[in-house]
Amino acid sequence: MSRTLAEVALEASTCTKCRLADGRTQVVFGVGDPHADLLFVGEAPGMHEDKQGEPFVGAAGQLLTRMLGEIGLTREQVYIANVLKCRPPGNRDPQEDEIETCTPWLVEQISLIQPAVVVTLGNFATKYVLQTQQGITRMRGSVYPWHGRKVIPTFHPAAILHGGGEKSRQFGELQEDFALIKRALTEPEPPPPPSPAPPPVTSLVELERDAQPAVADDQLELF
Repeated sequence: MSRTLAEVALEASTCTKCRLADGRTQVVFGVGDPHADLLFVGEAPGMHEDKQGEPFVGAAGQLLTRMLGEIGLTREQVYIANVLKCRPPGNRDPQEDEIETCTPWLVEQISLIQPAVVVTLGNFATKYVLQTQQGITRMRGSVYPWHGRKVIPTFHPAAILHGGGEKSRQFGELQEDFALIKRALTEPEPPPPPSPAPPPVTSLVELERDAQPAVADDQLELF
């Protein structure tokens, strides 16, 4: 029997499976609607997230909240998580064994939430989820099929703030990506392509022959 998201979060809160447990203040599991259609995945908690136990609560979180508002959503209507659930020391890059150890938590989150759209925030989350070496500048602006879902990569809000904020070209592209997210959530799935029509019958002889059951090669000697 599958667990609830709250039960998974409770178990994760005492996780000591990797070295990051030694330096964290608390586990930052995730926050939002446990049945959300839209899931955001970032890299790892920062200093503010480590203190408050919630992802994206600093200036980057405020920008994320603002961008959600521009497409008619609130934080309570989506789910926000990170690949890593504990803050790396000094906000360094996640290490391979830490990623491997933390992956099951994210996998179970996605399995329980069942989002229709996953938005990867920044280079790290995009490369991790889509298993690509392409950078975020190339990957953003498109929708990628992924395990029956849609993945939309976009810039990490912190990168926007560090790169000039609203005056930067990337901010306009971030707005474009959020408009794309809205369309991905609201546009109906295209119907499956129709099955190809059978070829026209040109003679009754062909029709009769096509209707005969096929005979396997190893059965030919029986007739």
